[in-house]
Amino acid sequence: MTAKIAYDEVEVGTELPAQTFPVTRATLVRYAGASGDFNPIHWNEKFAVEVGLPDVIAHGMFTMAEAIRVVTDWAGDPAAVVEYGVRFTKPVVVPNDEVGALIEVSAKVAAGGRGERPPAFPLA
Repeated sequence: MTAKIAYDEVEVGTELPAQTFPVTRATLVRYAGASGDFNPIHWNEKFAVEVGLPDVIAHGMFTMAEAIRVVTDWAGDPAAVVEYGVRFTKPVVVPNDEVGALIEVSAKVAAGGRGERPPAFPLA
């Protein structure tokens, strides 16, 4: 797969198309099975509340994977991302209903590009 965007074509301030990713309890169960992360805060409402959370929360790595899709979809190639770091500021609470939660992600090129260095994309 080849990236659709070249570093030297990226301009600081470019806004990437925002995306929304739904997550339900069923999504969390499937992710737990794939990742092996069966921590009860991701599926057991009683346990999550007992440890001080408002409800069941999404896995941090799942949230990270969904968020970076804004960049990889825009670039056209997941291999175009050479470094990715996050700071978790609040959990994604997933209610036990048909709707669940929505992870809304936007991004803007903050630095780099134009041959300078790989672009930086703060995700919101």
